[in-house]
Amino acid sequence: MFGLTPYRRSNTNLDNFWGRDLMADFFSNSFPFDLGMDIRADIKENEKEFVVEAEMPGVKKEDVVVELRDNTLSISAQMNNETNEETDKFVRRERRQGSISRRFYVENIDSAGVKADYKDGILKIVLPKAKPAEPENYRIDIQ
Repeated sequence: MFGLTPYRRSNTNLDNFWGRDLMADFFSNSFPFDLGMDIRADIKENEKEFVVEAEMPGVKKEDVVVELRDNTLSISAQMNNETNEETDKFVRRERRQGSISRRFYVENIDSAGVKADYKDGILKIVLPKAKPAEPENYRIDIQ
């Protein structure tokens, strides 16, 4: 959920801590529950294709799903990370689970030529443009 929040001036230091509205951050969807689990993407275009580069750090290749259906490119992944650290006097165990997804509307894509590659936390998807259909011009006889 997101929305516009009007600018409000605050005279108390409790309302504004290091430039942040703590109460608004607490009740928003991004704090404290967001663990950096989002997909940030760069989209480039040239004459032949679109290139999407999505950052997905900490995600394994086998957990990534890319689909192109009904002019919609969908990127999703399941995250199940677990860290165990044991020493003589200290035991630490952390878990991070969740799913992330992102969708893009795309048109005029040659779906047979779409390619994807995942390397070092970057998902690169190449979407070749479909060849534009030439307009059908034909002569109509007048009777």
